[in-house]
This record gives sequence, structure tokens and C-alpha cells, in this order.
Amino acid sequence: MLQKKLGRRISELRRSRKLTQEDLAEAVGRSVEFISLVERGVNSPSVASLADYARALKVEVKELFSFGGKRG
Repeated sequence: MLQKKLGRRISELRRSRKLTQEDLAEAVGRSVEFISLVERGVNSPSVASLADYARALKVEVKELFSFGGKRG
């Protein structure tokens, strides 16, 4: 469940910044296919790469985990 929420959050942040999956993939050094898997909650970024995602999305790492709504 956390993996899916993180993927949705990354997708939301990416879209709000008008970035394509290709833009994000290039910024974090991953393939477009991997970004797609992350956003769908199939894969998740490594802990070590979270800073890269945050930097590319112009947020702090903790913002990647700001899911809002109900906890659980």
C-alpha cells in the first residue's frame, strides 16, 4: 500500500510541475519504463535514490510521503 501511495504522489508531483515521465527519468537516471512502474506502484525507488526524486521534483524528501487524507 505504501508503494502505491508513493507512486501516486510522485506522479502527482511530476504532473504538477509539468514534467513528462521522460523528463523525470532523465533527472533521476532511470528509464521511462522504471518511472512508469514506480508511478503505478509496481516498483519503488530505492531509499538511496529518494533524494534524486525529491531534487528533480523540487521538494524535500519528506514531501514525497505527504499523502494527505486518511492514515493507514
